[in-house]
Amino acid sequence: MRVKRMGAFPARRLLLLVPAAYLGLFFLYPLGAILARSLGGDAFALDPFRSLLTDSYYLGRIWFTAWQAALSTVLTLAVGLPVAYLFASQEFPGKSVLKAVSTVPFVMPTIVVAMGFVALLGPQGLLNSTLMDLFGLETPPVRIANTLAIILLAHAFYNYAIVVRIVSAFWANLDPHLEETAGVLGAGRAKTFVHVTLPLLLPAIASSAALAFTFSFTSFGVVLILGGPEFATLEVAVYELTAKLFRLELAGALSIVQIVFTYAFLLVYTRFQERAAVPVGIVPHEATMRRRPRAGETVLVVAVLLGLVVVLSPLLALVERAASSGDSYSLTHFRSLFSNARGSYFYLSPIAIVWNSVRFAAATMVVSLLVGTMSAYLVARPGRHRSGILDAIFMLPLGVSAVIMGFGFLIAFNRPPLDLRGSWVILVVAHSLIAYPFVIRSLLPVMRGMPEQLRESAAVLGASPIMTFIHIDLPIVARALVVGATFAFAVSMGEFGASMLLVRPEYTTMPVAIFRLLSQPGETNLGQALAMSSLLMAVVAIGFVAIERFRYRDVGGF
Repeated sequence: MRVKRMGAFPARRLLLLVPAAYLGLFFLYPLGAILARSLGGDAFALDPFRSLLTDSYYLGRIWFTAWQAALSTVLTLAVGLPVAYLFASQEFPGKSVLKAVSTVPFVMPTIVVAMGFVALLGPQGLLNSTLMDLFGLETPPVRIANTLAIILLAHAFYNYAIVVRIVSAFWANLDPHLEETAGVLGAGRAKTFVHVTLPLLLPAIASSAALAFTFSFTSFGVVLILGGPEFATLEVAVYELTAKLFRLELAGALSIVQIVFTYAFLLVYTRFQERAAVPVGIVPHEATMRRRPRAGETVLVVAVLLGLVVVLSPLLALVERAASSGDSYSLTHFRSLFSNARGSYFYLSPIAIVWNSVRFAAATMVVSLLVGTMSAYLVARPGRHRSGILDAIFMLPLGVSAVIMGFGFLIAFNRPPLDLRGSWVILVVAHSLIAYPFVIRSLLPVMRGMPEQLRESAAVLGASPIMTFIHIDLPIVARALVVGATFAFAVSMGEFGASMLLVRPEYTTMPVAIFRLLSQPGETNLGQALAMSSLLMAVVAIGFVAIERFRYRDVGGF
């Protein structure tokens, strides 16, 4: 029998009001402003859509975006599932640090990842230089720049952490007695995996695949920087229509097409993610902790670890180049960040740039925690009908073009009382729109797994909703809150697209500084960009080490 309490309904209305107002004001209103401008102020103007549906180029962009996302997802699963198995089923020294480092690529700015791939696979990259020296070659043997191959590799590099987080979190919390029972009944390890473990893992695998597909479908920076002019996704087409051709009506129509697709993918993701919720039992971690690998599994563990090193090699190559100075290694590029050799009026010291990133990330974290926590409670509320639809709505900001949203902010917030142009507040708002869905993803698995009997027992004993939250909910979700906060902080630290459109010189963040350094010619500027990229990676890695220390039994990923 479910207990109803006075005062619960106003609290639920507040839970709905705050996220709805936030999403309506800072997401739907700017989006509506840019789409209204794009469609000439007529909400029923269909001419741009007719143009899209009769133009083979844009139909081709939609088709290319879909099938490259499908190939990227398959490659992402191939890379991520073995690593997920390693983290879920094995215990070894340095596991937390390695898992934290393996997640760093997911929040790296596009420009940093692009530089990593250039440093590794470019004509003068580490791999080509090594092969040319070893075999005396005169031309680079590896030539995948501006090809589909490098796009797929970069998407897998970005998104494999999604598979690792979602699948390993679910896999690590499966009841080990199920596999033990299958073994007692005579099933071998392969048969047990196929008939017991794999069916249980399918919701988590499908959930991670849907999210990886969504991120590949909305890819912008990877395709723009690494793919070259021959390859254009919907995001790149929207950017070209907006920033180069000034065809806002077509850009708006294409954005609507992308939003429809993205919402459908997110709806699929949230449905599978809901099925992958792990019941939270009050059991000591030692009781469910996985054993160390047996002798026969050591080779597999080593192979997966070596594969993980290969996956992370672009970032390792980037750090190697940042520390290179001629034929030796030194901190020359890092020291040069602190000098203003050209006497630029807009020069900011690295300390000021890092401070900008840190303070904006801290403000983003606070806003994201407030909005994300309320949203997660709404979605996870027992008996909530169509929670998957509501969950997908809250996730929607992740699927909208940063270019369109940036222009929407500039158009919507350009007059009092909401004239945010030139203010640091607009950066925090933009960052929080990207970050708060990760708070939801960190909290939902724990909230959905919480036994409702605990809340009902507290209500029977006379506890108010606030007291129930403080004494029942908060102790259980506290670690997931820390995980969500760290994700929000790290996402803000690495945010690049929106910041490029909205930032003022005095508010320059680390990703923007990296892009500006790369935009200037000369080895010194390149070295400084690599050094700043290394600093950004270090800050993000520290954050994810904290995640692994606070995660509740490996629950709470995406």
